[in-house]
Amino acid sequence: MVVWDSWCKRLVTSISTYSALQRLLAAPAADSIAVPIALFYKVIVMNATKRAVIVAQFLLIFPSVLFMGALVVRALQPLQNEPAHTAQQIVMWYAVRMWTLWLLLIALPFAVLVTGCVTLARNWRDDMKLSQATQQMLAAIHADRAMLFVAATTLTAGAILAIVVLHMAAN
Repeated sequence: MVVWDSWCKRLVTSISTYSALQRLLAAPAADSIAVPIALFYKVIVMNATKRAVIVAQFLLIFPSVLFMGALVVRALQPLQNEPAHTAQQIVMWYAVRMWTLWLLLIALPFAVLVTGCVTLARNWRDDMKLSQATQQMLAAIHADRAMLFVAATTLTAGAILAIVVLHMAAN
């Protein structure tokens, strides 16, 4: 048990941002190793999963946000001015390639929408604060910045999909 405690303490000191784990392991040793392992999983692995979802969502939604932003910038100024000219080139790059409509403007935002909904639903189910008090939902999501980013990218993906589908239905 002493070897396990010293290994855990070395691990915790190398990960300085997880002070809650440090406080737990600084306390007297528990009878089982389940408590440090469970806390290690909850603090490090689950936060790493949230971070991976956030990075993946931002990477997947970026091409669609770039295209929608280029549409807005192109409409704000004459095409001779520089931001509008570059925006026009981006829009034309998307327009010339048909696969960009299906992949970059539909499939990737749909993937962000699905993963975001699954992540938010899983967080809603697992987090007792969220499931206990519906009226405090916005405050709890605001307190958890990772879930705020997941919710934002999910809503952005839904808005992009709605715009693309409405545009396709109009043609």
